[in-house]
Amino acid sequence: MTATSIVKSLFPQETWSRIWIVGGTVRDVLNGKDGEDIDLDAVLTPEELASYGFRPVDPVTSAPIWFRHIPEIGKIEITSLASVDLLTDDLTRRDFTVNAMAMTLDGEVVDLFGGIQDLGQKRLRACSDVSFQGDPIRIFRAFRFESEEWRMDPDTTRMISDVSWEKSFSCIPVERFSREMVKALGKGEPERFFRNMVEMNVGSTYLPELFAMNTVPAGPIDKHPEGDLLTHSLQVLQRTVGASNDPLARFCALFHDLGKLETDPELYPKHHGHDDAGKITAKKFCDRLCLPVSWRRALMGICHLHTNANNWNELRDSTRIRMADQAVKSGITEILPLVSAADKPCGSGMAGWEMTVRIVQLNTAELGINQDAMETMPVENRAGFILQKRVDQLRRQI
Repeated sequence: MTATSIVKSLFPQETWSRIWIVGGTVRDVLNGKDGEDIDLDAVLTPEELASYGFRPVDPVTSAPIWFRHIPEIGKIEITSLASVDLLTDDLTRRDFTVNAMAMTLDGEVVDLFGGIQDLGQKRLRACSDVSFQGDPIRIFRAFRFESEEWRMDPDTTRMISDVSWEKSFSCIPVERFSREMVKALGKGEPERFFRNMVEMNVGSTYLPELFAMNTVPAGPIDKHPEGDLLTHSLQVLQRTVGASNDPLARFCALFHDLGKLETDPELYPKHHGHDDAGKITAKKFCDRLCLPVSWRRALMGICHLHTNANNWNELRDSTRIRMADQAVKSGITEILPLVSAADKPCGSGMAGWEMTVRIVQLNTAELGINQDAMETMPVENRAGFILQKRVDQLRRQI
């Protein structure tokens, strides 16, 4: 069953003309996609809603909200309207024309702003001149849409770029920004999200590092002819997009050189020690954005290890083992070679990386280490002994 047919089955047919699917679900249905987490507007009494299995929740807006979870499609939220006339008010308050359509369970579409035409052209157009004023995070939603092949119309672009938004952002939880950023990282053109931020000068409150990158050289010009760190970082992101759909891998690719922002300008264009600096900066960066611990750990590992990974062929066996061990602990065994390849125009890989990781994950018994002998060994010698056993194992595999 489709999501819409499941929704229909929850209500008697005589109520269908008083219930509208609204928001992005209508956009998805008209695009031939099956939606999840359905939003509805309904002119139904509390008694009716309760009898259909919905329960009231504290509303985000002033309108009463009712909720029910359906395993096949996720959550269904109903905004309870006192009259049909209020449907127009609800749609007018929405962000973009393609999200401001409604459809009754009978299949009748309500399109007040030309959303169907915009949908056909993948055009993102604000519903009104004040679409962003009430909720400026909608700006980042627009940038996220652009990451999946939508394009803002000129008026919407001007509405964003002609206003200073940073004071408004300071009052909005960073989690809302991070949610849009992470979604954009999973789309086909995530670089557009970040490029729009810089080009329209929006979002330095959340990502000041991004705005600092275009003032910092990526490195010596013979190694980085692209010039500034922002251009380099976006190029690494784009190359990673071609190799992985993982938003975390793409995030690590974009911000792998965070440590270069800590370089003393007198030392430009070189960035000695940016790996260690990046590990420290990455922790603060991810904590400020309220990202998951796994993301913080991964970015810290990438910042710290990527230069060694880029020099993989020149590394000693013991260094390779140590690096693989750190990558395992950081959860980046698949991400590190991707970022390393994307960090160079030639895209050269790390031959033997998977085998090195496997050896690092062997326990002492699998390495042929006698446990009794280990226990009689001075504690300070054990780590070096195990490392040598791993190196020996690696050399036997080569």
